[in-house]
Amino acid sequence: MDRARPLTLLLAGVLAAGGLAALGPAAQAADAELARNGGFEAGLDGWTCTAGSGAVVSAPTHGGTKALQATPAGSDNARCSQTVTVKPNSSYTLSGWVRGSYVYLGATGTGTTDVSTWTGSAPDWQRLATTFTTGASTTSVTIYTHGWYGTPAYQADDLSLFGPAGDPVQLPAAPTGLAAGSPTSTTVPLTWSAVSGATSYHVYRGATKVQTVSGTSATVTGLTASTAYTFQVSAVNSAGESPKSATVSATTTSGGNPGNPGLPAHALVGYLHASFANGSGYTRMADVPASWDVINLAFGEPTSVTSGDIRFSLCPVTECPNVESVADFKAAIKAKQAAGKKVLISIGGQNGQVQLSTTAARDTFVSSVSKIIDEYGLDGLDIDFEGHSLSLQTGDTDFRNPTSPVIVNLIQAVKTLKAKYGQNFVLTMAPETFFVQLGYQYYGSGPWGGQDPRAGAYLPVIHALRDDLTLLHVQDYNSGSIMGLDNQYHSMGGADFHIAMTDMLLTGFPVAGNTDRVFPALRPEQVAIGLPASTQAGNGHTAPAEVNKALDCLTKKTNCGTYQTHGTWPALRGLMTWSINWDRYNQWQFSTNFDAYNWS
Repeated sequence: MDRARPLTLLLAGVLAAGGLAALGPAAQAADAELARNGGFEAGLDGWTCTAGSGAVVSAPTHGGTKALQATPAGSDNARCSQTVTVKPNSSYTLSGWVRGSYVYLGATGTGTTDVSTWTGSAPDWQRLATTFTTGASTTSVTIYTHGWYGTPAYQADDLSLFGPAGDPVQLPAAPTGLAAGSPTSTTVPLTWSAVSGATSYHVYRGATKVQTVSGTSATVTGLTASTAYTFQVSAVNSAGESPKSATVSATTTSGGNPGNPGLPAHALVGYLHASFANGSGYTRMADVPASWDVINLAFGEPTSVTSGDIRFSLCPVTECPNVESVADFKAAIKAKQAAGKKVLISIGGQNGQVQLSTTAARDTFVSSVSKIIDEYGLDGLDIDFEGHSLSLQTGDTDFRNPTSPVIVNLIQAVKTLKAKYGQNFVLTMAPETFFVQLGYQYYGSGPWGGQDPRAGAYLPVIHALRDDLTLLHVQDYNSGSIMGLDNQYHSMGGADFHIAMTDMLLTGFPVAGNTDRVFPALRPEQVAIGLPASTQAGNGHTAPAEVNKALDCLTKKTNCGTYQTHGTWPALRGLMTWSINWDRYNQWQFSTNFDAYNWS
């Protein structure tokens, strides 16, 4: 199928809004230099750069021995800023020297008209300058410099804000109203009341500072199940850090072992072409080797895209001459289950578009999927929504609180199924990288619109169901290049791609570069790596030796190559492949390699 790529943002219209403003009137006698460490001789002291994008370099410099160098990424313009105390109703001149392409200098919070100026190309040092007048009640402004998304690094030096000095900034008060929301097995959400004069807040877990956020909420991630934690927050501005708030306590949930009864520590998951034939040929359920621990029946498909009415039947004899009878198929499922295997119905696939856009479709989905599970005696559900099944409506920007009906209704439907069948219900998902890891750069249509609304659209589903989720096995194939946590693009087909993509799931990541909205890490036993079983099965086939390198790096931190993971996860659940049929076609190479791999 055609897999859409994120739309490239056009620069021309956005950049045209800038421009070099005329310099203001001459400075008065009482004027002073207000920018702190504008020459970066003291490192980044006084400056805050987004997503760790800024660093101080010794060359090239404009003046002195140091300069700022900041590197934009696909979802980050490498903004470095400083908040400065000013006087109301006063004139200021902002200036600085920059090198690079599309470099901006500006000020926000002026109380009148915020200003910026930029250069489209500065192969050598170029001076930028602009002026502004503060509003009647303005006592601080934020000055900044930034580049443009995905462009090379830029340099800035000798940044200056000249004008009347404001009254000294007072240290903010300690935050009040700190409260913990409903914990999960690995996360605790926190909220508190805003503090006057604060520009950011530090979040502490015990005595350890774990986050800095600009708003009055945060989700602390990476916690251990069934564990009590204490939290505090402090308020920060240019005068320093306030005393810490009162302590709040929260205990993470057990997390249990959702839908994991009887699964081995390291499992092999495969899709069985049960309802159709293709070049790989039909494989009977009874002929599936014992290597496969989870067998996903492909596919249950809807009667129409928006009906929610899912149907499943075995491949017709005209298409699959060797198909078994329904009775034999059901008997083979029971035999697999008696041997400790799990058999699930997989909904969707390339041709099975499912959009639960109404509550009626949601309820029909629940009833029709239940009917399939009951008729064939299955262990659970695999969600393999592709194409246009999931997308985010304009304005749906927070994966923690989705509002798009197709997302909300799917979450509710799966929770209903889990409640009906209980703790032993096995739930797996097989999204494409476009719907998950791409969310590190892009989420939905984006802050300016124009992006593909499907980007990252699985994230709210995974997050809402993380305590019910048995396995997430993202399809690391049929994928474009995806940016990893090292802010480098990775391409499918080798160990590096699987290491980088899996590291994102096990580490967590800010969604669309927003450090206030971090997608929390999944537990390693919830994660498997999805790969094609043969070169015919999909783009991005990975040779067995490269598969083993990826497993070595993720579970033992050996054979990692150039990508450095953020942890070591010996409990990584295993591998998923499309498909059992294609593995049989390829002389069982994929499953044989899995069986032979040494996890210790």
